[in-house]
Amino acid sequence: MIINSAILSDAPVIHDLMIKAFTEYKNDIPPSSALEETVQSVSDSFEKEEKALIAYEDNQPVGMVRFQLKDEGLYFYRLSVIPEKQGKGIAKMILKSLEDYANEIGVPTILCKVRMMVVKNIQLYSSIGYHVYDEEIVHKSNGINIKVISMKKEL
Repeated sequence: MIINSAILSDAPVIHDLMIKAFTEYKNDIPPSSALEETVQSVSDSFEKEEKALIAYEDNQPVGMVRFQLKDEGLYFYRLSVIPEKQGKGIAKMILKSLEDYANEIGVPTILCKVRMMVVKNIQLYSSIGYHVYDEEIVHKSNGINIKVISMKKEL
């Protein structure tokens, strides 16, 4: 497994991995907003200080995570592993690389938000040292409310 920092020209790869991973949430109410993203929206985010890591197995992209540096720490989102590779520890390896990156640049905290109903992600993050520090209800424009928890890990 090789995990590399992404560059702007990787936007199509990042988008493809994200869509493949988030398709399982297409029937959620509401579906994940990740499914509305385009290669262009990923590129635009990259131009606004977003960064990403991409995991490769046998030179094939199998997972990625997008992140930004914020005042409170390194905030990650859209952690994605293609369905046929899920459950093999790839997400944990990506998050470990993210921690290594945060340590290298001197950022002591990693944060994320998770839909409360996606228990497997909460369990994944909890299993590697993240804890819940906040809870909120996100009000979508279509009138649907989503319960979201905020998690963080101190390095």
